[in-house]
Amino acid sequence: MPAPPLPLPAALSPRTLLVYAAALWSGFFVMGVELLGGRLLAPFFGNSIFVWGGVIAVFMACLSVGYLLGGRFSLHQPSLTRLGLLLLGEALLALPIIGAGDVLLEALSDAVPDPRYGSLLGSLLLFGAPTVLSGMISPYAVRLLVSALSSSGLAAGRLYFVSTLGSATGTLLTSFYLVLYLEIHTILLCLMAVSALVGVSLMVLDGRYKAQA
Repeated sequence: MPAPPLPLPAALSPRTLLVYAAALWSGFFVMGVELLGGRLLAPFFGNSIFVWGGVIAVFMACLSVGYLLGGRFSLHQPSLTRLGLLLLGEALLALPIIGAGDVLLEALSDAVPDPRYGSLLGSLLLFGAPTVLSGMISPYAVRLLVSALSSSGLAAGRLYFVSTLGSATGTLLTSFYLVLYLEIHTILLCLMAVSALVGVSLMVLDGRYKAQA
């Protein structure tokens, strides 16, 4: 009778790899949406440093709120399912960018003609909510990876390395390639679809673990 296969190390288990994949994708998603956000604002407010300053400020502020909320959210029965719901949430909250983005930005350009404040308000209304949820993912994922206090720093370092690598990849792929071949709304739909796919995968895997328990 053959010996049973040895269990995978914790760092290579499907659960751990999927948590890292969620963090990687979250970083990709945020930077992809941020770069596309500047392109969406340009027809209404221009492409000046004021517009990009507003976009960057909104994303950084919303990410910081998300980090804070994600840390607090992770204190209450952390699970892969809840992490998956965060990814599904960022996808759903990004839908208004496609459905109502042009209408909202056109109305704002008439109501707030100053590109500094118009772009700032438009960025907050369109991108604020999904960015907050994206910010919640990394601290929540850290909590899922930490098995002991002594390893918390290592887990956090690896997680934020993966997340930031995802941001760099999203920046390069979106700005160098995706915008050359696809329309902005098509890219946004693809980003949302991948977020939803990763979120559902986390929930399915969590359900299997609970069924085996």
